[in-house]
Amino acid sequence: MGIHLDARVGEIAESILLPGDPLRAKFLAEKYFENPVCHNQTRGMLGYTGYVDGKMISVQGTGMGVPSISIYVTELIQTYGCKNLIRIGTCGAIQPELKLGDTILAITASTDSRINNLIFGGREYAPHADFELLKMAYDFGKALEYEVKVGSVFTTDSFFVDDLQKEYEIWRQHGVLGVEMETSALYTLAARYHCKALSILTVSDQLVTGERATAQERLTAFTGMMEIALACLKNL
Repeated sequence: MGIHLDARVGEIAESILLPGDPLRAKFLAEKYFENPVCHNQTRGMLGYTGYVDGKMISVQGTGMGVPSISIYVTELIQTYGCKNLIRIGTCGAIQPELKLGDTILAITASTDSRINNLIFGGREYAPHADFELLKMAYDFGKALEYEVKVGSVFTTDSFFVDDLQKEYEIWRQHGVLGVEMETSALYTLAARYHCKALSILTVSDQLVTGERATAQERLTAFTGMMEIALACLKNL
């Protein structure tokens, strides 16, 4: 068992989906898994393991922010042997052409988090997605006829900011597609432990126009990223 996960070794698959919201993990398992089994309830961070077309796959909630996902990803890799990790989360779009429900495949993630700065002794590190997973996700996304965009994202420690336009203007000018809270940590940990990782994000907020999805839509309506991620993992 891990410190924050009460599953036994062998109960979590090598290939795993990582939503921030534990209820999204429950929704996905009940919708897509054959015979899902709940492998974790510690701290309410639900996790499930089941089968998709005969392939054992898990899903585990990670909570919000770099520290939280870092805890779960480290335990999933070190204790449970996870090798293929795909974050399925939401983001705020900072490019005006992006629409609610669009899917972003994150090539890399800039960040204002201090964790990588501490790890690398003040030097900059550019964490990036696994190319094989990225290409698979792009190809499956197009085949499934979802609106898929590929580009960089910004991982922030601050959900609420006083002036959205001012805060994210420099990132928008440099082509960053969206803002979220976990990807830089996932990619850094995957690189450290020689695992494959990818963030597939659905636009839930348009930070330029002010449009926002409802809480229920965030939980159950954004199934495109789930289907793309599952297509990738069951074909590895």
